[in-house]
Amino acid sequence: MSEWIKRHHSCDKCGSSDAASTNSDGWVTCFSCESRWNSGEVASVTVESSGVISMTVGQGDYARVRNIDRRTCERYGIRVDGDRTIFEYKDQYGMVCAQKIRAGSKDNQFTEGAWSDGVLFGQHLFAGDGKFITLTEGEFDAAAAYQMMGSKHPVVSIRNGAKSALRDCKRAFEWLDSFETIVICFDSDTAGSSAAREVASLFAGKSKIVKHHPEFKDANDYLLNNRGQDFADAWWAAERYTPDGIVAGSTMWDSLNKPIEKPLAIYKWEGLNKITHGIRSGELVTMAAGSGVGKSQVTREILYNILNTTDDNIGAIFLEESIEKTALSLMSLYAGKRLHIPGVERSEEEMKEAFNNTLGTDKIFFYKHFGSTSVENIMSQVRYLSKAHDCKYIFLDHLSIIVSSQENGDERKAIDEVMTKLRTLTEETGVALFLVSHLKRPAGKGHEEGGQVSLAEMRGSASIAQLSDIVLGFERNGQHADEVKRNTTNVRVLKNRFSGETGLACSLFYDTVTGRMEEVDYDPTADEEPL
Repeated sequence: MSEWIKRHHSCDKCGSSDAASTNSDGWVTCFSCESRWNSGEVASVTVESSGVISMTVGQGDYARVRNIDRRTCERYGIRVDGDRTIFEYKDQYGMVCAQKIRAGSKDNQFTEGAWSDGVLFGQHLFAGDGKFITLTEGEFDAAAAYQMMGSKHPVVSIRNGAKSALRDCKRAFEWLDSFETIVICFDSDTAGSSAAREVASLFAGKSKIVKHHPEFKDANDYLLNNRGQDFADAWWAAERYTPDGIVAGSTMWDSLNKPIEKPLAIYKWEGLNKITHGIRSGELVTMAAGSGVGKSQVTREILYNILNTTDDNIGAIFLEESIEKTALSLMSLYAGKRLHIPGVERSEEEMKEAFNNTLGTDKIFFYKHFGSTSVENIMSQVRYLSKAHDCKYIFLDHLSIIVSSQENGDERKAIDEVMTKLRTLTEETGVALFLVSHLKRPAGKGHEEGGQVSLAEMRGSASIAQLSDIVLGFERNGQHADEVKRNTTNVRVLKNRFSGETGLACSLFYDTVTGRMEEVDYDPTADEEPL
């Protein structure tokens, strides 16, 4: 397989002193001006996948094919060798990892090399974060569309036609989603039209679908018939995708005359389930408390219970701690001991068992934020976890960190913006989103001293309560003389859009030995004067 043999040297095209690198096939790539050229003879390499496959990287010549000019073929890595057309596929590092060879018609084609390592055809040519990205159904179509649009706008192709469209786009979700608009230009046949709608729904409001001229099936057809302007017109006229969704009420009897669906998941604690009736998809649950009351621990317990009672994937965005700290805390819940506390005995066998039954289930996906907490980035990560990893539940801890990263100095307006985007995102993706939020300090007894929480104490903006489906408030008297009361958290349902039921749901005792929170009988109205 090709590998870099010389890195960070000067570029002959743009003059950069260190932006170019050369691979073992003699190809030079400049990561500044995006030029690419061959500096010498092309060598044959052997690529190992399931067996040993000989792959001659660079066989054939760049030449005009199907009205695609030589310059565009060279840019995309399309070679001609007699009646064979060779398409170069790159991996995530821009290295040639595989080839698709078409011998005559597309019905007679095969691949060589590490095919599974390849990204979308042409993806290596374009940086993300652009205005438009066009997605075609075939390699010729990608090159043709790029050429007809003046070689100005990024165009890539899925790897195996309509049947692989959704899978390929999920693999490349983060890169594709970085563009403002995704223009889907698949074939106009039944398979292409169906795949276009599937991919469009993956990217929701930012997708457009090209409606081809009746005379042409795909992008390359326009070029073959010298109708590039017609293609450009169709491209610019692409309509924003909106899913079918208008339903006449008179047609709804069959869908309504069914047993009520069970919740997506349930909470661990009976009292909370009794009031909330479980967890539903598309639901925004805000969990609010003062500092040091234990909301993060409650959050982990809810996550851990979902892990144990469903087969669904879970996304974890804990901005106040490292992913290692979050992971150890979840492992601690399985082990029944606080593995992250110094002095707690733990064997390697215990650690491995706890890992295998939590992180090792391959159902939890973390966001390692590296300090990047802008609202745009967090929204992108939530969408990515939902779409690419099929996470049905996402935990976001906590709102204040996202708000503090906003350039808007007005906290209320910043919270309004973040909450509106989170509300829209839950509707778009259907995830159950658990959001942790702080409370402002009350005039009387503090929440960390057992003061009762209310919606009016939501910090910064009324939009937190307005846009949430469920609001849970936590209160605990962390200064009480009695150890049981000092470690007991009351959970109140402050808002419940689903059923309207609110009030004290349950009391949870935190065992400092096992690190678990268990439901207990507790009267919060009893005398609880602190020391």
